[in-house]
Amino acid sequence: MTHKLLLTKEGHTFFLKDISSDYHCQYGVVSKKDLRRKSGSVVKTNTGTELTVIDPCFIDQFKRIKRGAQIITLKDIGTIVSETGIDASSKVVDAGAGSGALSCFLAHLCKEVTTYELRDDFFKIVAKNKEFLRLDNLKLKQGDITKGISEKNVNVFTLDIPDPWNALETAANSLKPGGFLISYSPSIPQVMDMVNTTRSQGIFVHIKTVENIQREWEIDGRKVRPVTTQNVHTGFLSFFRKIN
Repeated sequence: MTHKLLLTKEGHTFFLKDISSDYHCQYGVVSKKDLRRKSGSVVKTNTGTELTVIDPCFIDQFKRIKRGAQIITLKDIGTIVSETGIDASSKVVDAGAGSGALSCFLAHLCKEVTTYELRDDFFKIVAKNKEFLRLDNLKLKQGDITKGISEKNVNVFTLDIPDPWNALETAANSLKPGGFLISYSPSIPQVMDMVNTTRSQGIFVHIKTVENIQREWEIDGRKVRPVTTQNVHTGFLSFFRKIN
């Protein structure tokens, strides 16, 4: 099924999963014939409003994935990518998958991503998101990451679980020397336990722990101010590197 975007001059975006029938919105009706026009075409609704038809890219589709568990946000994903230098040759292990936001985004960039999830309901959500985004290089496995896994010579290992320190042995056995371990935690006590446990084992070096604060701004003529309601704090990212 072909997806399309409709953009207004004000920047409002409509994502269409189905263009087999006319599309109805607050600006009027766009005919299914116009929805099939080439990307960049300007079409009009029955009320005369102009909209631009666009072929969506990955990020447009990614923003429409199904959610169950709270996802790791784009600002935090961006930090993971920039700090580890993940690229098209990278192999990644991710746990727990949750809604699959992180594993799906990394699969878009990397050679291979394997994600682990314990819960049946979350596992099904990730499977749907994988299919929606057409990520053939994303492998889904259901199991407890702390019990050990078969993946070896991994470049990056990401953890979003309540007790990441219990997965240190698994990560150490999977990562190649110099590989990165990233732990995402919503609270500082979790961060403290993870960093202190990791340091005591001498397998990983703690590189840094960061919190990303991002403020969006509203700009309308000379009315310039931070957006009133924002999701500022999301979680803490701790970065480690395997040395043994």
